[in-house]
Amino acid sequence: MKKFYLSIFYASIFFILLFSCSTAPKNPGDINILRNQAEQGIESANREAAKGNFEIALSLLTGFRRNAILTDDLSLFIRVTLARGNVLFSMNRADEAFADWDEAIREAVRLGNNELLSVARIFKARGNLLSKKAEPRVVLDEVVRESANIKNKLFIALSWQVRGMALSSLGSPAEAEAAIRRSLDIHLSERILENASYDWYTIASIRSLAGNASGSLEALEASMNLDRRIENSWGLASSYRAMGDVYRKAGREQDALEAYRRSRAIFAAMNNEGEVSEIDRRIRSSN
Repeated sequence: MKKFYLSIFYASIFFILLFSCSTAPKNPGDINILRNQAEQGIESANREAAKGNFEIALSLLTGFRRNAILTDDLSLFIRVTLARGNVLFSMNRADEAFADWDEAIREAVRLGNNELLSVARIFKARGNLLSKKAEPRVVLDEVVRESANIKNKLFIALSWQVRGMALSSLGSPAEAEAAIRRSLDIHLSERILENASYDWYTIASIRSLAGNASGSLEALEASMNLDRRIENSWGLASSYRAMGDVYRKAGREQDALEAYRRSRAIFAAMNNEGEVSEIDRRIRSSN
C-alpha cells in the first residue's frame, strides 16, 4: 500500500443483523469454524494488500465480514471492516473506505468497546489526513487523545505512524521520524516485516520532504532489504519508483531513470498496467 506522499499515505450498505433460519449457523462448531477462518484470514488479507494485491485482499475481507455477520461477532466485524476500508482507500475508492470506517465506528459505539472505538477513529483520522479532509494538527490531537485507550501493540504502532505523518505535515521532521521509529520498533519486535518495510518507506518520505536526499535513499534501501526477505514485489517496485523521485529531486537524472526502469520492470512482471503507465509518464517527463 505504498505511495510516496507525506507532503500530506483511501454507497455503504448499512450493517443490519438480520438472519433467516436457513443462513444462521446451526451449532457452536459452525460458529467456531467461521470465526477462526476470519481471524486467520485478516492477516492473510493484510499481507496481500501490503504486496499490492488489493483485489484479492478485498475479496477475502468481504467474505470474512460475512462470516462475522453470520456469527453475530461485532468485534470481528469491526476489525474486518476497518481492514476492508484500508484496502478500498488504497484502491482509490475513498467514499467506500470512509463508509466502512464510519460503520466500524458506529458498531464500536454499539458494542461499548472503547479500544476498538479509538482504533476505528484513528483509521478514519488517517484517511482524513491523507485525503486532506482535516488539518494535520486536528488529526494529531485526535490520535494522541484516542491512543490512550489502546493496549494492542499493533494498533499502538498504527497510532505512532499516523502521528508521524501528521508531524511531517506540520514541518517537524525530527519528531515525525521519532514517531515512525516507535512504530518500526513494534513491527520489528513482532516480526511483521511488511509493516516494518512501510515504516522505513515513510521515514524515507519524511527525510525527502526535509531535503535529506541521502538519508531518504538510505531509508529506502532499508525498506527494500525487508521487501527482498519477504519477496514483496510491490514494495520493491514502489521503493525503486520513490528512489527515482528522490534522485530526480536531487538533480541526478541518470540515476533517476535507472531507478524508474527497475521499478517499471517489476510492475510489468506483475502485469500491473496502471503502475507501468505511471512509470512511463515519469520517464517521458525527462525527455
